[in-house]
Amino acid sequence: MKAPAGGWTTATVSGVRRPIQRSVELRLDVHDRIDHLPGQHYVVRLTAEDGYTAQRSYSVASAPGDPLVELFVERLDDGEVSTYLADVVEPGDELEVRGPIGGWFVWDGETPALLVAGGSGVVPFVSMLRHARAIGREDLLRIAVSARTLAALPYADELAAAGALIALTREQHGIRPAGRLAAHELIPLWEPGQTAYVCGSASFAEAATQLLETAGQPASSIRVERFGPSGPPA
Repeated sequence: MKAPAGGWTTATVSGVRRPIQRSVELRLDVHDRIDHLPGQHYVVRLTAEDGYTAQRSYSVASAPGDPLVELFVERLDDGEVSTYLADVVEPGDELEVRGPIGGWFVWDGETPALLVAGGSGVVPFVSMLRHARAIGREDLLRIAVSARTLAALPYADELAAAGALIALTREQHGIRPAGRLAAHELIPLWEPGQTAYVCGSASFAEAATQLLETAGQPASSIRVERFGPSGPPA
């Protein structure tokens, strides 16, 4: 399946929400938009008055059928782009964006998938979940996510409503005690023919990949997307 790709364009900020601390959800009306596949991302580029530019990539949280593109941005204290997006941007502002981008980490909406995320690594999986819901194929997805606390987990309510396994390292969640995600917790989520998708910091991605392999997932069917420097639970 060939993934769509878009060039540089502009987007009007239609909505700004700050559902959890140190983050922002942006709803963008992308001009001349090309519909994305779940798992793709956009680049946002900022240009200063002196011509200096900085750009960062952000996964898309919205489903392909959503008329707007939703990006989730985690605010990093030393982030040239994230601090501006989180602290300054308001509805009506114009942003320079490029996307959709990426073809390796996409989900086709037709095959079973096991999604394992740490922290804000859940964002591309929210796009997959929303797409699955739109086409009536939520049965194809199994989801496991990890975070320090529930308050720090993006889209926590939406993930919980979808039946995601939520592992918190700093607090109990339901009857599950605080602790890291374990291989035995992934085994009930496995089924033949799945592709496993892992998204999170480099350290989480490595640990989650090892968990999947321990649980019996073939290495050839694991797709990994890493981000940094922020990440999931310590």
